[in-house]
Amino acid sequence: MNTDRARIALDREHDGYQCVFLGNSDSLGVPRVYCECEVCEEARTTGANRRMRSSVLLMKGKRELLIDCGPDWPQQMELAGIRWISDILITHAHQDHVAGLPAYADICRWMKQKGHVIAPMEVLDTIRNMYPWLDAYIQWTVLDDSWRWEEWTIYPIKVNHGKNGYSYAYRFERPVAAAEHNRCHGAWAYASDAIGLGDKEKAAFRELDLFVLGTNFYEEPFPYDTRSVYDMVEAAELIQELAPTKAVYTHMSHGVDIRADYHLPAQVRLAATGMHILV
Repeated sequence: MNTDRARIALDREHDGYQCVFLGNSDSLGVPRVYCECEVCEEARTTGANRRMRSSVLLMKGKRELLIDCGPDWPQQMELAGIRWISDILITHAHQDHVAGLPAYADICRWMKQKGHVIAPMEVLDTIRNMYPWLDAYIQWTVLDDSWRWEEWTIYPIKVNHGKNGYSYAYRFERPVAAAEHNRCHGAWAYASDAIGLGDKEKAAFRELDLFVLGTNFYEEPFPYDTRSVYDMVEAAELIQELAPTKAVYTHMSHGVDIRADYHLPAQVRLAATGMHILV
């Protein structure tokens, strides 16, 4: 049986920045505990559809920035051979994105090091109300207009999360050679939990080298007012409008079969555990 126990290889020798996918599922993971659908059963056996909760690692050499820290965080760290994370950027305070923070705080306690979590103030306030004891082990940084990590300037984008209210996406920009990209900056964005973006939100996702977007289903069968994330049919229209150089769909439920041919736009790939994208 193929399971998530396969190692996540990190290329420490590469001299560029990489976005590494540690997880690519929606809130319940795949397989779902209660479900015996074809996708969940395949995930339990051959394992092509087995997925942990969505999280990515931006890395270069030994420098790492983690985006989201869900309940699969300890397993993801073990599979990647990571013993310490200095910086964690959080998109929103739902359990599939923050439930690993108590374990992170325990690591901080045992290692006698202060952790570091970055997010907009309202996200941090919610996390600290959920887990008030984390203050003893974690330093909090409020991300208002922008925050700098290594060469990257990171901009928060408040996005519609449908029935779940709102989430934050992030745009990453850094200077690059103009001859390489035909513009002054390289940019990529991470938007795991969004739906129905308006014109103001879409403006923040233009001129991207990479757009990572959450898509729970190929075509979600539930009423629109009960939904919280794009499906692939809607995402294809968004990709056509925004025209990123590359795009990756993540945050995929058991409504997505990784073995299927969804006739995706030419620049789109489905995320897979351990997949590396240069940024």
